[in-house]
Amino acid sequence: MSKGLSVPPEIPKEDGRPKWDNKFQYILSCIGFAVGLGNVWRFPYLCQIHGGGVGSWMVSVLVSLYYNTVLTWVMWYFINSFQEPLPWSVCPLNENRTGLNKECYESTAVNYFWYRKTLNITPDVTESGTLQWWLILCLATCWAIVYLCTIRGIETTGKAIYVTAIFPYLVLTIFLIQGLTLPGATDGLAYLFTPNLSTLKNPRVWLDAATQIFFSLSLAFGGLIAFSSYNPPKNDCEKDAVTVAIVNSLTSLYASIPVFSVLGFKATTGYWDCLDRNIISIINEFDLPEESILRQNYTTWISFLNSSHPEKIAGLKLKSCDFQEFLDQSVSGTGLAFIIFTQAIILMPGSQAWAILFFIMLFSLGLSSMFGNIEGVFTPLLELRIISKSIPKELLSGIICLISFLIALCFTLGSGSYWIDIFDRYAGSLPLLVIAFFEVIGVVYVYKIKRFSEDVKQMTGRKLNLYWQITWRFISPLLLLIVFMAFVILQIQKSPSYAAWNPKYEGFPMKEEKVYPPWVLAICVLLAILPCVFVPLVALLQLIKRMRRSKEPSFVPPEVFSCQGANGNFYHPKE
Repeated sequence: MSKGLSVPPEIPKEDGRPKWDNKFQYILSCIGFAVGLGNVWRFPYLCQIHGGGVGSWMVSVLVSLYYNTVLTWVMWYFINSFQEPLPWSVCPLNENRTGLNKECYESTAVNYFWYRKTLNITPDVTESGTLQWWLILCLATCWAIVYLCTIRGIETTGKAIYVTAIFPYLVLTIFLIQGLTLPGATDGLAYLFTPNLSTLKNPRVWLDAATQIFFSLSLAFGGLIAFSSYNPPKNDCEKDAVTVAIVNSLTSLYASIPVFSVLGFKATTGYWDCLDRNIISIINEFDLPEESILRQNYTTWISFLNSSHPEKIAGLKLKSCDFQEFLDQSVSGTGLAFIIFTQAIILMPGSQAWAILFFIMLFSLGLSSMFGNIEGVFTPLLELRIISKSIPKELLSGIICLISFLIALCFTLGSGSYWIDIFDRYAGSLPLLVIAFFEVIGVVYVYKIKRFSEDVKQMTGRKLNLYWQITWRFISPLLLLIVFMAFVILQIQKSPSYAAWNPKYEGFPMKEEKVYPPWVLAICVLLAILPCVFVPLVALLQLIKRMRRSKEPSFVPPEVFSCQGANGNFYHPKE
């Protein structure tokens, strides 16, 4: 029997929650969640539009390295992964079978396959179109796979992550080896690694770098927090965080090498094709012997004919063949994955095998990211006791996946591609900046950095160093606020618009730039505001609860008095 009020019995270390099998499994899950489709199709695109030089781009990226949150809504791009692996290499006949399909003929076979045969896209966001049964089937298949992998939380995702996280690196390596053997690969890599320091004067470069890293590292969405909660209390979380951040950034750079080698190959073949078309036109016009004009002496012949027969050359309306223009052709997101990269794959030897490998890699990248997204919902529902723990995990996972599937049905409409862009742009960007800002403020100024430092010391055995404390106290909140303000200013400088695939547009096959109608703008605003509202709302509810508790009179339970010892001290009945 102890003197005074005794402390309650020590809580057992085993709390009944599942644990990671090993540290590598946890790190791999975090990397799989952070490394997603954005590393493959967003990072190379940003390198390309900002002058191609990864040197200048990486300078701004490294400065922004500690920004963290999630690239969301990527699962909706998987609906096309199960489609026919190779788009048509030739255009189909028209309805009367008297000639080539006009839409395909005026664009390209790959564009036609993607926009018409796969998406069956409408020319306007206001035209919903119909649900595409093949997309619904693919979407259901994808969510069924996600459900099977997340059926019991980390107990199942921890096993699947060995495949979904490692396989993309294997495919990228295979593409790297193959890409380096293709003609034009060195030109693509030179374009990637040649620095263009003048771009650093452009504020847009820094904003794009900050937002790219911010949305790539996947922190503010909650998936990494959920994963980390299954670690033992004594864990070097600082080392884990730095490891994931470095691997994520190096993966973006590593993925850019095979992407740019293949894009260099595509630019080279496009440039050669342009020259060959012009050469054939010149040979036919001037009745020259075949092979008299070659790619190597094309420039010499053009200079000669321009000086001797300028009228005839002007009448041929030859295309301007500039290799740099082919390299500068930039596209991001699904355009890079399903159009530009696919066009290059078609030209590669053994294109069927390369296409299958590429699309399985994209699927694996998205699948491992979805593990974190689902866990970010699954874990809080159980641990915050929003849902009773008596509910089977299999049922809870099934409900989450089913609800997500039903919401995603709007993306299988003819206008679904436009809605994906809306959700990605407004639900997966601005709210995450706000949430991350309040996370930093909450930890540093509400919970207090001193208490947080003590917690870190208890976990890692060392206190936070001065760098982390200064960064979290001042630099992080300030830069988050700057990025947020810059993001908002860029959004309001011009009316929100979207690029529509409209075969009737006079500039077709260029996409038509259209302004969102008022009712769509209202949905955009709701998507941006609703997730942010919960931050102050929950804070207000917690404040009200605390105020009510402070007004309630404190009392000692009657059973305590019955346990008063002979010396006048109190003790718990179980002692």
